[in-house]
Amino acid sequence: RVHGEVQFKMAYEKAVPDHRRKWDRDEYEKIAAERLEEEERKALERELRKEEPVHRELLKPREYKVDLDSKLGKSQVITKTTPASQQGGYYCNVCDCVVKDSINFLDHINGKKHQRNLGMSMKIERSSLDQVRKRFEVN
Repeated sequence: RVHGEVQFKMAYEKAVPDHRRKWDRDEYEKIAAERLEEEERKALERELRKEEPVHRELLKPREYKVDLDSKLGKSQVITKTTPASQQGGYYCNVCDCVVKDSINFLDHINGKKHQRNLGMSMKIERSSLDQVRKRFEVN
């Protein structure tokens, strides 16, 4: 404190005699220009690398029944050394994680992270009119 006034130092070296913030416009314009240059450089690097996008399978229906009932009403002793696959809750062997209840487990196996680990995108195949008509005939 100098004579009852607080002196602040911001992005500039001059001391400010009052409590209100005063911005050094030149300093922040310089920072913004550097950030833009960095973004342009990164975009150029990505363009030069021309990485092939990851091709994943389209989303398709599960070919197995999800087992939610096998652990229902059962007790299990869990210690510090119990492997994750045998701990309480539902274990996902694809993502190597344990989910504590059935609703969150269903959310997990239908979620983006799990589907990516299975090698699928979240996009689905578009059905043609003939495919829809055949489906209605079956049901």
